[in-house]
Order: sequence, then structure tokens, then C-alpha cells
Amino acid sequence: MRRSQRGFTLIELLVVIAIIGVLIALLLPAVQAAREAARRSQCTNNLKQLGLAAHNYLDQNQVFPLMTNFPAGQDHSWGWAYSWTLGLLPHMEQQPLFNAFNYSIGMFGNASGNTYQQGNTTVGYTQVATFLCPSDMTKARPAAPYGTQNYFGNYGGPGSMLQFTGTITIGVGSSTHRNAGPFGTEGIRDGTSNTAMFSERLVGIRGGPQIRRSDPDWKRAVFTGTVGAAADSGDAAATMAFINSCRNIPPTETSRRSNASGYVWIASYPWHLSVNSYNHVGGPNSVSCHNPSDASWLTFVGPLGSAPPNSNHPGGVNVAMADGSVRFVKDTVNLETWWALGTRNGGEIVSADQF
Repeated sequence: MRRSQRGFTLIELLVVIAIIGVLIALLLPAVQAAREAARRSQCTNNLKQLGLAAHNYLDQNQVFPLMTNFPAGQDHSWGWAYSWTLGLLPHMEQQPLFNAFNYSIGMFGNASGNTYQQGNTTVGYTQVATFLCPSDMTKARPAAPYGTQNYFGNYGGPGSMLQFTGTITIGVGSSTHRNAGPFGTEGIRDGTSNTAMFSERLVGIRGGPQIRRSDPDWKRAVFTGTVGAAADSGDAAATMAFINSCRNIPPTETSRRSNASGYVWIASYPWHLSVNSYNHVGGPNSVSCHNPSDASWLTFVGPLGSAPPNSNHPGGVNVAMADGSVRFVKDTVNLETWWALGTRNGGEIVSADQF
């Protein structure tokens, strides 16, 4: 007698497939969360390396690195000069790359009439891995083939209240302002554990297309507020009016610029914040915003604008403090606390539980 062979029915197969689909749906968020935790950990480590490098630079030069070395030599490149990133290379096991850079030539042009100077491309085209956050690896370099960066120096609290109050800011060669550097730890009178030094920003979009405020990539672009706030006014109400005008930018509003953030990692400009700097005006992951009180040609965010840190980390950003520690600051941080973290000598008292 032949024994019958029974297989799976179509319904049974569909049930099994459905169960597998449910299990995958349940497990996928956990896997994604684990991957993001690993990426955030690597990001934290990168910022710690930058903090350590800045202190090694301090030990060697008795000052912290400046946001820009303008003016440098006789070839000013119309304001473009060398970034703080270059000064940290020898302290990041990148001495050969530092040695390859020629400081005797300009960045993008010079007084001789060159419109675009192709100098230092060997260094400029090199992408330093420590300057990249692994949570932001999906976008092309904004000024390819030049390398880019996700980590930015603290330019200071709201410039409309008092300019250049950060730890990686401009020097006396760029401005006669009383807050111009250089300075060492003696200049950080609010305490190194309560003063930010570096944070992160998503890189800009290659080609610089106009995007809308409602687009998924809005955090990579610069928009324009409708209310200005004058420099060095000490007026918190005017600063808040500017921030609120940025918050209320309509979804259909198009960007002022979309390739500013991390434009060229070796370059800097005293008044172009978002090339290699961020500031403490709008809170973490808020809109990057031009202040109408700044010069109209400052499309990279000027000294009075808002160039907040932003990231793909859920709920906030990593911030390296001036003591070398790294903190995760939530998007919901109180704005006055956020402003205080951005100033090195504002006299504010900030406790760790406030951020």
C-alpha cells in the first residue's frame, strides 16, 4: 500500500510568510537602533579626538586654534583663508597631510586676478575620516572633489547679543572686536566643562540646488528670517524675535543656499559661519537662518545669523566641551542654557542637568 505524501497547503505557506514578515517588522527597528547607537558612539569618539587635538594644539601654541587664519601671507584670496582643521592635523596622526599643505598660496584666488586657484588640491581633495560622522554618509561632498566635514567649531552665542564669544572663533587679524582671539584656557572664564568647543552639522548638498523648507533635506540648507537683530545689542527679545521668524518660515519657502555646510574642509572665511563653524542661537536641529541685519551677500550664514548644530541622531546632537568631554544635548534644551553653553566668558552658571 502506497503511503500518501502531504505537503504544505498554499494557505499554510502564506501564514508562515506572514509570520516571518511580522517578525522582520518587529526586529528591523531594533537592528536600526543598534546600528545608529554604534554610529553615534563613533561620532562621539571623533569629537573626543578633536577635543584632545585642540588641547594638544593649546599645549604647543599656548592658544586654541582660530576659526580662520585670515589674513595669511600676502595672498588673501578675497577673504578665504585656512581653517582650524588644518592646525589640528599634526595632533590627529595626520602630520604627512599637514606637511603637504602649502601655506604660501591662497585658497581660491588672489590679487593677481586668478578667479579660481587650483592650489593645495592634494590636501584639499583628501577626505579625512575623523572629520565625518558615520550617521551622515549618504550625501556627496558639497564642493566635490574637495573633502568636507561634519564637525564644526563653536563661533559663540547669539552675535546679536555679543559677537565672537565662542572657543573656535576669529582673531585680531579679522576683526578689532574685543572678543577677537587668540586665547587659551584663561579666556574660558565660564568653566571648560560648561563651554562648548565642537559640535556636528549635516553636510550641504552638492551643486547647491534650491530646496523648500518642507523638503527632507531642509536641515542642510540656509533660509532667511524676516526679522533682523542688530549686532552686540545685548537684546534677548530682539534675538528671540529673529529666532521666531526663522521658526515660522513657510513650508514653501526656498533656501538661500544649500551647499554651505562643510563646503571645503581646508577653507574658512571670517564671516561665513557654516563652512567650518556653528553657533548657539537657534537650538539643536533648528533651521539655519540668515539674519537680515547681516550683509545680504553672506549666503553661508553671517555672524548675526543662526547656524545651529544638526544631525541624524534621534533627539539631539553631540557636543564636545572645552574640557574634552562629549555630551549629548537634546533638541529640547532651554534656549538660555543653550546660549550660555556657547559663550566662554558670559558669566552664566550652568549645571549638567540643564542640558
